[in-house]
Amino acid sequence: MAKFMDVHHSMKGITEEQLREAHNADLAIEGDESVHFERAWADPESGLVYCLSEAPSAEAVQRIHERAGHKADEIHPVPLMVQ
Repeated sequence: MAKFMDVHHSMKGITEEQLREAHNADLAIEGDESVHFERAWADPESGLVYCLSEAPSAEAVQRIHERAGHKADEIHPVPLMVQ
């Protein structure tokens, strides 16, 4: 499975509760596409939201986000990570 970082641009003013609800909506159906959403981050001021996932493809990530009601504007593969 590959890692992906997706970006949502239009979530200005998002609250922690709304971010958690959106993340939980993804988690509730992620198994349908063999996706696992690991984390989500948000900048309420700019409206940017980032999600890190493990998935078979970017298309699978997008299908889950679309079904959960928040289509990603960008999805990027993450082939290299350090901790």
